[in-house]
Amino acid sequence: MLARPYRLTRGIDYRMVVRRGSRCGGATVITSVMTSDERRVPRFGFIISKQVGGAVVRNTVRRRLKAVCAEALDRVPEGTDVVIRALPASASATYDELRSDVHRCLRRLSPADAS
Repeated sequence: MLARPYRLTRGIDYRMVVRRGSRCGGATVITSVMTSDERRVPRFGFIISKQVGGAVVRNTVRRRLKAVCAEALDRVPEGTDVVIRALPASASATYDELRSDVHRCLRRLSPADAS
């Protein structure tokens, strides 16, 4: 599970990452990443619309994405904000498919000199 300090909670933060951050698309998710020079833990936000499915399906997808991001915490540089938008295909995707999509985008969008 992704603890509270690692989550984006304000709408303005979501908008900033989606509008100004780098974007990577996959079959199941679109990942936006924005880095800053702040000395803080990386933060993650999730956007799962009703196009993905009903409440049960959306919550399942959200829980899976939170678990994927909790796994990736040590690979994301500090000061980074990540917003993951679930596409309708994520409803039928397995956990491994979601994980490979997110990890591919994080590798592609993270700076090469990240620790």
